[in-house]
Amino acid sequence: MSFWDTITGNDLTREWQAFEARAAALPEDHRAAWAQVQDHLFPYGDFTGRNLMPIVDAALALLEEGAADGLDIDEILGDDIPGFARALAGGAGARTYRDRWREQLNSTVARKLARLGG
Repeated sequence: MSFWDTITGNDLTREWQAFEARAAALPEDHRAAWAQVQDHLFPYGDFTGRNLMPIVDAALALLEEGAADGLDIDEILGDDIPGFARALAGGAGARTYRDRWREQLNSTVARKLARLGG
């Protein structure tokens, strides 16, 4: 990976296009589940989404293996796709981008208030 690709995000674009090409080969119900998994994983991403790439790859591989074995979506992911995505991202305590921004805002406000009061 070159410096330019890292800065511009071209490497992520190529990797994401490869994921989408793999997902296009899945059966229709598996593609729908793939879209739901993506939707529920994105809030756990960092600014660039690089931290999600290995997780997305593993989720897609799981769907591919399940499709190859002829398994239904409920047999692969269970009936709680948001819970599945949360578990992939780090469990029930996984922080979303909103949580990180809220913490940053709260600490900034607390610092400003401390300066004004003291």
